[in-house]
Amino acid sequence: MKVFMSLLLAIAIALDMIASHWVGQQAYSWMPSQGTAEAQQVDNLFSFLVSIGTFIFIGIAAIILYSILTSRAPKGDFSHGHPARGNWKIEVLWVVVPVLLVTWIAAQSYMIYQKINIQGLTPIAHLHLPLEEPVYAAEKPTENNNNPKPVAEEIEVIAKQWSWSFRYPRQNVTSTELHLPVNQNVRLTLQSLDVIHGFYVPEFRIKQDIIPNRSINFVFAPIREGKYRLRDSQFSGTYFALMDADVYVESPAAYDRWLTKAATQSPTPANNQAVSEYKKQVQKTRGSFWPTVKPAPPPVVNHPN
Repeated sequence: MKVFMSLLLAIAIALDMIASHWVGQQAYSWMPSQGTAEAQQVDNLFSFLVSIGTFIFIGIAAIILYSILTSRAPKGDFSHGHPARGNWKIEVLWVVVPVLLVTWIAAQSYMIYQKINIQGLTPIAHLHLPLEEPVYAAEKPTENNNNPKPVAEEIEVIAKQWSWSFRYPRQNVTSTELHLPVNQNVRLTLQSLDVIHGFYVPEFRIKQDIIPNRSINFVFAPIREGKYRLRDSQFSGTYFALMDADVYVESPAAYDRWLTKAATQSPTPANNQAVSEYKKQVQKTRGSFWPTVKPAPPPVVNHPN
């Protein structure tokens, strides 16, 4: 009987693992399409966490169901069950396993964070973790790719209430659209002119707070051409929901053509929905509406104009 129960338990654990793995694989479809090389690592970690959570949930639910079906007290029996105390094996198991699991998850998260190569946060968090060598973004696997590629483009990202602007120093171009070359490392320098903003593109799996009076740099590699949407992930005031921008990932040739064309256009103030909404509200109420911060002047850009 003992052998039979052990075999039954092993089968139940195996079925739990199979079901958990299947749910973990389905978790990839819950996320937006992978737009950067780093997104795959983030999704792998997310899938693993879903698998672990599913394994624990099914295991606990199965134990509860098994106990209800096999260990029900007879009608009228109000006596207490036998207390389980002093089982050091179980106590060690439920302490060591969670500690190892959480430590591994923390290490994986830190490694992904390092590969994104975010610079500028160490002085804020008062962390002193020097790196002997610079860390580069993860890259799309290739046959002969043993070394990280150099940064192909550096772009300044300027956030203010409530607009994004992007400056491309190589061509001295400023735009309200973020254009990126595909399959090349890009360094973004994030700056805020007023309050805390958040740089967030769901497909990139990158969400970085932008802190006033500090430049924050990070490197990543877009791998999928297409149009994405940049959003402000921090509540930055009345019109923060209007603070978004188009992001275009395109071939290097198309990227260079866009830069060249934008450089020929004269800088003009960009259209800004927050400014328009604010002016409409002032005209509608003749200034007698709730107090709010006045939007910053629209950025002066080459594109679009």
